[in-house]
Amino acid sequence: MVYIRAKKVKSDLYLYLVKSIWDSKKSTSKQEIIKYLGKADNVVKDDIPEEFRNDAKILSVLASYNPKDIQKREDATLKSKQQLYKKLTDGNLDECIKIYKNYIDVFNIPDFFDKIFRPVMAKIGEEWSNGRLSIATEHVASNVAQTLVKIIVEQISGAGNKKKIMICVPVGEEHHIGCDVLESYLTIKGFKVFNMGTSIPAESIIEFINMKKPDILLISITINDNISAGQRLVKKIREHSKIPILIGGYATQIKNPPKFEAEVVGDASLEEIPKILRKIVLPN
Repeated sequence: MVYIRAKKVKSDLYLYLVKSIWDSKKSTSKQEIIKYLGKADNVVKDDIPEEFRNDAKILSVLASYNPKDIQKREDATLKSKQQLYKKLTDGNLDECIKIYKNYIDVFNIPDFFDKIFRPVMAKIGEEWSNGRLSIATEHVASNVAQTLVKIIVEQISGAGNKKKIMICVPVGEEHHIGCDVLESYLTIKGFKVFNMGTSIPAESIIEFINMKKPDILLISITINDNISAGQRLVKKIREHSKIPILIGGYATQIKNPPKFEAEVVGDASLEEIPKILRKIVLPN
């Protein structure tokens, strides 16, 4: 049985999608969290995993937390996604910046990345992969998207908790927008971020780890063909360092992600990433 559970923290409600599992040893049921959904009055239908998204009971409970505004938020989100897709594929950076600014005036930066930017970039990638979008248009959209993220990063000033996060991609991975998005969001949350940007040899990554001594390494993989390169990269790093490693990116956002000598967090939202990081690098 899958349902929504609410947890109150101070004066705010936070929602979780959970399922009941029968514990035969204790002869009782226990709850297992499927996904943290976020603050109750910010959660919309798209936050629900696809396999549960049309469950009438779940949608009914979700709507009960904010019945007046939930449809307005969903409409605004859909409109922003449609606009951003068009302006990215048109190569119109100025209009993309306006869409971003208009959205965060009402919502926030994490929501922009999670609910607008990531789905739009995934759609562009899928349409290019399926031949519905030309390679030239995909390159234009990617270049504008990277510039947009850089502009957002430049506007951010984090307080800084002195924990160092290194982000990189395996050799052959040319898509690093995911790294730029992570850099901007983690900077907001106060982490010091080393974003390697483009792919470099494993030896250079290991050298950087030894020199800068980051607290954790994040590896982003967008293209399925680069999964093997990512696995080799992790294996080489493991031969020289015990640094905690998290694997994410579009290529890992599937039901049965590939195995790594590291933790795969492909389905984690941006909002969940800092919590995962703090659990690892700021243990109680």
